[in-house]
Amino acid sequence: MTGSPEVKPGTLLLVRHARATGQEPHAPLTPDGEAAAQALASSLAGLGVTRVVSSPWVRAAATARPLADRLGLPVTTDERLTERVLSGASRADWRERLRESFADDTLCLPGGESGAAARARIQAALADARDPAGVTVVVTHGNLLALALGLGFGDWAALRNPDVWATCPDGPAVRVGA
Repeated sequence: MTGSPEVKPGTLLLVRHARATGQEPHAPLTPDGEAAAQALASSLAGLGVTRVVSSPWVRAAATARPLADRLGLPVTTDERLTERVLSGASRADWRERLRESFADDTLCLPGGESGAAARARIQAALADARDPAGVTVVVTHGNLLALALGLGFGDWAALRNPDVWATCPDGPAVRVGA
């Protein structure tokens, strides 16, 4: 993995899922996304991964599966890793409202979740997922990943599918590629 930091025990490798056919919970990976998940498995397999945790949404679990299979590990799913729902209704202005939600993490649209609530949710999931004696891969979604990393709207927009960030217990998160 190009640009990889030293991977110490207790490290979390936070992964945004590979490219999918849509945003719905049951949207599968595209053929390019499937190939990217296989390549991701190859790049992460030698890093001492001891645990693989994923959002239960299809695109995230399908991104995690090749690595888990290669390492003989189960994929543990955690509902707290599902994508943040910005609004309970489809919105034509969703991108602008998302930008506003990064500027004001208390903004909560009807039927949605504030950035602050989503951040608290993923931080709790990450604390529970971390293996202090090994390396944990956590596969989630772009908005939630950006909130966990403290990224802004522009950085969220620049995330790739997949994208990998490493966070050690004693250091800042660092993008390590995909």
